[in-house]
Amino acid sequence: MQLHPRYGSDPVITFDGSPAAIAEPSIRQRRRLAETLASFGPDEWAHPSRCDGWSCRDVIVHLETTNGFWAYSITSGRKGAPTQLLATFDPVASPAEMVAASELSGGEVLDRFVASTDALVDVLESLEEEDWTAVAEAPPGHLSVSAVTHHALWDSWIHERDVLLPQGLVPAEEPDEIAAALRYAAALGPAFAVGRETGASGVLSIVATDPDLSLVVEIGERADVRWGTGPADLTISGDAVELVEAFSRRGALAQPVPAEMAWMLDGVAEAFDQG
Repeated sequence: MQLHPRYGSDPVITFDGSPAAIAEPSIRQRRRLAETLASFGPDEWAHPSRCDGWSCRDVIVHLETTNGFWAYSITSGRKGAPTQLLATFDPVASPAEMVAASELSGGEVLDRFVASTDALVDVLESLEEEDWTAVAEAPPGHLSVSAVTHHALWDSWIHERDVLLPQGLVPAEEPDEIAAALRYAAALGPAFAVGRETGASGVLSIVATDPDLSLVVEIGERADVRWGTGPADLTISGDAVELVEAFSRRGALAQPVPAEMAWMLDGVAEAFDQG
């Protein structure tokens, strides 16, 4: 597997709304996860996660690594020097190799995760209004810092569930976190299709409940995401959490998708496989 990030001044994903609004839910989610992990003992750390072949410890090793990347990417972007570190990155093999190389105990992993979370939160809290629209790097390529933070929240939100659900623990479901994760998950598959230069275009509409929200992803030269409704080539509806899970390849959609429209939803699986 290899990503096909699109670099340059034309971000492959755009969002309407306030760019800085993603800060609060992103910081809250990471702080909450760190607090939850502080109660883990050896059995919890060793418990299998939803990621194939990974224990809960392994998932947090991965998140500690990504925390460092997000902090570096955002810091570089706000300085006007966005990175291009993912051009040759294998999103399946490389994280697995990093996790396999770690021999840290659960307690040591927690300490490193807390430190990396603190460092990332410091970066997010230091951003000025104009910094949120600066260009930084995420797997789809160069995005706004706001969109990069959306990716970071979506990834951590899903992995929080990967760790907690198999142990019978109930993850928090904050409406603004769900909304942000859904917006990003809906845009990510189309963005990967754009990055691969498939030439596909169309409009994807999402109508979700609990929380109630509607959004449209217009796919062409970019994946442009806006709140609201409108004519669409494919409309997906359902429970918001279940939709995020399905778009993130942690569950199946409750409705059939025409074969000719499947490309709008398959990009995440093609880029990341499942894990």
